[in-house]
Amino acid sequence: MVDRIVFFDRDGIVNERIVGDYVRSPEEFVFCKGFFALFKWVKSRGYRAIIVSNQQGVGKGIMTAEELSQLTVWMHEQLHAFCGETFDDVYYCTELETPQAQCRKPRPTMLLNALTKWNGDPAQSWMIGDMPSDVEAGVAAGVRAILVGEYTPDDVPTAFAIVPDLATCLHILRTHEGI
Repeated sequence: MVDRIVFFDRDGIVNERIVGDYVRSPEEFVFCKGFFALFKWVKSRGYRAIIVSNQQGVGKGIMTAEELSQLTVWMHEQLHAFCGETFDDVYYCTELETPQAQCRKPRPTMLLNALTKWNGDPAQSWMIGDMPSDVEAGVAAGVRAILVGEYTPDDVPTAFAIVPDLATCLHILRTHEGI
């Protein structure tokens, strides 16, 4: 049996992005408006929910892998409290942004590893992100990608959809789920 997966970038989709900095503690972690409704719908429809996120703050020494792990545990506790569910899996790439980086988006490495592990069907899976690199990684992995933010189709022509917010993203998923 194959699984359908919705991949989520973390910063900017699950939690608010801190421009020019990194979310390092629960006090800095603010869930994005509309995320809980989106997450609940994804889980209610039987999708796997998986984070795929570049977290080079670890590679830069701004936070430790243990601090990132503790923040992820806290995030899961909050999700369970508010939604009764948690992510099925979390993939972080802590490599620095260099040409030699193997797992950083836009490379599809994290998505491909998750598709293999969870027997995911790319044709029935989605990537939701707020950066063009999220779309590039999703498309390279064979999944449909939704870009959230102030972009145009000229900016990222390979995006399945470009939407202004997570509520509109949820509408796209509901409308195109069976395609």
